Amino acid sequence: MAGSESGRPKIGVLGLQGDFEKHLNALERAGADSCIVRTPADIAQIDALIIPGGESTTVGILLERTEVGEAILKGVARGMPLYGTCTGLILMAKEIENCVQYRLGLMDITVRRNAYGRQVDSFEADIEVAELGTCPVRAVFIRAPKVTRANGKVQVLGEHEGIPVLIRQGHLLASSFHPELTDDTRIHEYFIEMANEARRRK
Repeated sequence: MAGSESGRPKIGVLGLQGDFEKHLNALERAGADSCIVRTPADIAQIDALIIPGGESTTVGILLERTEVGEAILKGVARGMPLYGTCTGLILMAKEIENCVQYRLGLMDITVRRNAYGRQVDSFEADIEVAELGTCPVRAVFIRAPKVTRANGKVQVLGEHEGIPVLIRQGHLLASSFHPELTDDTRIHEYFIEMANEARRRK
């Protein structure tokens, strides 16, 4: 993996579709260099990658068509940390209920798309995340997926009404909500540390 000239980790944000600019801004505030990822060649230039929210079917088609999906799989196999928010969580799941769309299939979970309702049903909630301290994380849910099954090797970092909404499996991180839509950068900082850990292992 290639870090930035500043010595800070270089985190890519998938820019095929969806609202990736807010993730870029959050990463800069959290202390990482960031860039947009749109091609397989871009994957070789980053230390870690975020798959932002969007429309999972569309993003899945683009991942397959551009071969970026294959490059992500190869990067993860080499130890590249990957964080998926909302659509990213769906694409990282091994199983998507009642759906055969393209997915990366990396996390041993089953998800249900749009389980929290439509756009008009968007809401915010405080989530306790012990690894981030005693102050709750303000989570923004927009057409959010629900984790309906998680294998024992999946670590649940945060829940909403007993349902996992922030999970980790090794160097994979995923959330049902959008941390980039608040001023709280702790989840991005947590992911940056995952990237630093990966760099130290090299």
